[in-house]
Parts: sequence; C-alpha cells; structure tokens
Amino acid sequence: METIYTWYGHATHGLTVGESQLLIDPYFTGNPAATLKPEQVSADYILITHGHGDHIGDTLSIASRTDALCISNAEISAWLRNKGLRTHGQHIGGGFHYPFGYLKLTQALHGSALPDGSYGGNPAGFLLTTPDGKKIYIAGDTGLFGDMKLIGDEGLDLAVIPIGDNYTMGPDDALKAVRLLCPKRVVPVHYNTWELIAQDPQAWKARVEAETGAKVIVLKPGESLSL
Repeated sequence: METIYTWYGHATHGLTVGESQLLIDPYFTGNPAATLKPEQVSADYILITHGHGDHIGDTLSIASRTDALCISNAEISAWLRNKGLRTHGQHIGGGFHYPFGYLKLTQALHGSALPDGSYGGNPAGFLLTTPDGKKIYIAGDTGLFGDMKLIGDEGLDLAVIPIGDNYTMGPDDALKAVRLLCPKRVVPVHYNTWELIAQDPQAWKARVEAETGAKVIVLKPGESLSL
C-alpha cells in the first residue's frame, strides 16, 4: 500500500493512504505559502489538530463540497457538526480504526480557541498507523514535551514537526524533539509563512543529520514524499 505525504505550506498537510485522501489543517485561503486554492483539493477525511484559524482554515467549504468526514477532538467535532458537517470526535490518548488506519490523538502544548471565540478543547497531534504498519506522527502546533519519547517508542517512519519558534518549537527544541522521537525521516513545517516565524530549514537539516540518525526532508509547498 502506497502512502504519500504532501506539505501544502505552513501547517497544512495531505496524506494519501491507499484509496483514502486525507487533509490535515486545511488552511489555503489567506495562506501566503499555499500553492492551491481550497476548491482545487479533494478529501475523504479532514483532520484538525486545534481550533486556530490557520488550522481550521477552509474546513467548512471543503467538507461541505466533498462530504469529507471531519476528525478532531470532541469540542471541535461538535462545533463542526453544528455547522452541518459529518464528524468523528476523539480525545487525547484515544484511537480509532478508520479505513486509512488506526488514528490516535496525542498531546500538544498550544492553545485551541475557535475563530468565533468558542472553546476548542485541548490541542492535539496525530499518530497514524497505516494498514500496512507505517507510523506517521503529525505533531501539530506544539512546544517540546518529554513524552515525545513515548511517541518515538512506536517506531516512527515519519515525523512532521514545527520549527518556526514564537508560536511553536523553534529549531533548538525541534532538534531535541527529533532526539526523543527517533524517526527515520522528519519534515520541518510551520516556518517562513510570515517573518515572525522565519527559519532556515537547510541549516536545521544539517544540524539534525549531524547529531541524530534521522534523515530530514525539506519540502517546498506542494511537494510530496512517498513512504
């Protein structure tokens, strides 16, 4: 089974797992790094890490058009369901078997208020085990936390982590995260969207590969990686 990860810029991701198309935090409108418009993407499932506008993004328009199942914490799922979307709510530490694999919510150190000020529950990351056993960790917006080691104990094929600083981990803490996670490959995200989170991903790649066993894949928005 082929699994393809795509970075759409900022913290918007795509996963193709067999026949399933997943969008994660689909922020296209207003995203200066995006190479696509929301009407150009398709989705069977939309996964949302937390409630901030640059992560909820275009969920409403895309899910309304595609009838995608929206997966997030219980609070965000209820908010989206009240807007007429199909949802499945989970909570941190809980997992569920979907056609694309076993999806577990992990903790993330961040906030989660929704765009209208509603309570968005706890922010989360996603740990996906595909039907053929690949392990993918999408950290979401987060600071460094020691229990990343427990996530790394799963044996990660890919970790997708922020490096932008200010709102999330910066390069130094992201390097520490790689040491805890021990992934085979890592993709840096959530950087260079705005000057406030400007970073040099190639410099970070050199540091990580010199100090850990992980291979860093620096993608441009719209580029993909086959697992």
